[in-house]
Amino acid sequence: MGTHSLTTFIDEFTGKEIVVLYRQMDGYPSGHGRELFERFGNYRIRNGIPLGSRGDMDFANGMSCFSAQVVAHFKEAWGAFYLYPTGTRGLEEEYIYTFYQKDVLRLRVTTGENETLYDGKFSEFGLAISSID
Repeated sequence: MGTHSLTTFIDEFTGKEIVVLYRQMDGYPSGHGRELFERFGNYRIRNGIPLGSRGDMDFANGMSCFSAQVVAHFKEAWGAFYLYPTGTRGLEEEYIYTFYQKDVLRLRVTTGENETLYDGKFSEFGLAISSID
């Protein structure tokens, strides 16, 4: 049996959850958490696309754009990752990764029992991974 996790995204304007991404295995911080950080750790959330951008910069045009990029990155083939409606819980998840914007992109990592393991700047999450796994 795999380590199930959820990744959620909170809209920076409404404060509401946008989407729930379910991962069926390797959802622990040194697995899914590290993959998130290695791919998106330098990302910035902006409002608008800078003139002259070619899509190769590490930013997203709002949290909805960021959540779509994360889903696209992980969903390479059938299985393993699934989308669920906002508010979905109770999928035997052991970890929940919640992205939100508060001056910079932030991440909260909780257990399925709602114990907070990390809550801070996503750009600094890489330093915390080994201590929370």
